[in-house]
Amino acid sequence: MRLTDKICLITGSGSGIGQSSALLFASEGATVIVNDLDASKGAETVEQIRAAGGKAEFIRADVTNPAEVDAMVKQTIESFGRIDVLFNNAGISGVGALHEVEPDAWDRVMNINIRGVYMPSKYVLPHMMERRAGSIINMSSCIAEIGLARRASYAATKGAVLALTKSMQVDYAPYGIRVNALLPGTIMTPFVENYLKTSYDDPEAAIASLKSRQLSGDLGRPDDVAKAALFLASDDSKFMMGSPLYIDGGVVFGKNA
Repeated sequence: MRLTDKICLITGSGSGIGQSSALLFASEGATVIVNDLDASKGAETVEQIRAAGGKAEFIRADVTNPAEVDAMVKQTIESFGRIDVLFNNAGISGVGALHEVEPDAWDRVMNINIRGVYMPSKYVLPHMMERRAGSIINMSSCIAEIGLARRASYAATKGAVLALTKSMQVDYAPYGIRVNALLPGTIMTPFVENYLKTSYDDPEAAIASLKSRQLSGDLGRPDDVAKAALFLASDDSKFMMGSPLYIDGGVVFGKNA
């Protein structure tokens, strides 16, 4: 029970990695604040946690909206007194080489993936600073370290999140706050599965191509990332500060001959 009595806020936890993390955190003793734009998906996550005997509450908020994020944080503090862990998981993908991406699509990816990390952190940090304790986990990607075709907007945001993580750590280390980043490879979330089915004439061939670039020979699952997030949320990682944690099946540091 590595998160006993911890209050953990996870953005975008109605599905995929966020949902898996919420379920795992709750099973490790945390009270999980489930956040998502989709109320039905958020409620489903809470229902699964409670059915397993865990503790969770759902708060709908747009992570790019300051008023909604401020209200979410205030509601959590009023109900539970503190936030021990903030997992900035919410994000979207972006597809296209730079010249192919329309300005509106570019701005949307930038807004959600970068502002969606900045905004919850901005409102949670003063409470962590006051208590001089806390763990913040930012969702970056292994694409921050490698080149990948037709992912210009997504790569730009995830590189920014990694740089932001390191800068945040310098600023908030004096307050006993740890800030680390997760860098997953391709994870078979419902979003990725749907994207492959709708964007390729042969989804199976697309999956095989994705698998071939990973030393593991397989794609990751949401639970793989959730377990890494649990490590960063818990005291097991107390000596990790400003660090990128790779869960990528060997994409970044290896290549098959």
